[in-house]
Amino acid sequence: MQFFGLRVIIKRIKAIRFMMKDKSVPKRKKALIIAGIIYLFLPVDLIPPVLFPIAWVDDLILWLWILWHLREELDKYWLGGKEVDLSKKYRGKTVIDDVEYEVRDKDKDKDKDKNKDKKE
Repeated sequence: MQFFGLRVIIKRIKAIRFMMKDKSVPKRKKALIIAGIIYLFLPVDLIPPVLFPIAWVDDLILWLWILWHLREELDKYWLGGKEVDLSKKYRGKTVIDDVEYEVRDKDKDKDKDKNKDKKE
């Protein structure tokens, strides 16, 4: 799977929330996310905030590294590639209203056609 696509990065950032709620994820992986959030809001940076647009580069590089390091774990929680199960959503509901239909057996229809041919 590609890593540096903007959509992929956004999906992985959204998957962080689901990963943090899962109790089966190792605590060191959760600690990496928490450390990244703390570093994002700390006033101490590798590049001083005086250089305004460039000052965010160290934060961006750090988060890209975190997302790359946790990519396999985050892809488990990424809903982009999974099929949605609609059976729970529509259980017990009538999806099609006011439609008349008839169910026919193909084998019986073939037998009827053969009987008609024999009679003629």
